[in-house]
Amino acid sequence: MIALIDREAEHARLGRPARIIAKMNALLDKNVIQALYRASQAGVEIDLIVRGICALRPGVRGVSDRIRVRSIVGRFLEHSRIYYFANGGEEEIYIGSADWMPRNLYERVEVLVPLRDEFLRERVHREILDAYLADNRKARILLPDATYIRAWQPLHGKRNRKPPTGAAAFSAQDFLIGVAEGRQPAGFAIPQLPAPKRKALAGRVR
Repeated sequence: MIALIDREAEHARLGRPARIIAKMNALLDKNVIQALYRASQAGVEIDLIVRGICALRPGVRGVSDRIRVRSIVGRFLEHSRIYYFANGGEEEIYIGSADWMPRNLYERVEVLVPLRDEFLRERVHREILDAYLADNRKARILLPDATYIRAWQPLHGKRNRKPPTGAAAFSAQDFLIGVAEGRQPAGFAIPQLPAPKRKALAGRVR
């Protein structure tokens, strides 16, 4: 994982597309955190979706200016770990079993696999990662001082703003429930399987 993070930093230094999106339950490993700080300083845009404890401090000037951290706690018991790397334009997505914690990385045997299929990569990216980054109902944003605010609250000044309602409100978990039920909110597109691949999959099922 550190090699992949450092690779994004090198892409950024060379002016290539460089971005990291990581979804996990916890972020505690100091080596990974240091790598993320280095990547931010190199110019990599980093979005972390960390449900629980996070030892990284985002938005610290000169250290983690380009890192944003959000937490979403809702109806689902979250356990998916997804790691996206822009990789200079050759996007890669990995799914795995490990959080970025010492007990996972050094004391267990964990599995991490790349998504090779283009449609699956697109679906995981747009349907899961983008949905969680768009959430403005359940999401809490981690501040540099280790406190959290709701996604709709301003970073500075009074925080008595009311949450969005109606079409302006978006909950990632409600969206995923809608996907499972065959519904799709307006303005949030789900990748559609190309027709030839649909036919191929249908033949495989038969």
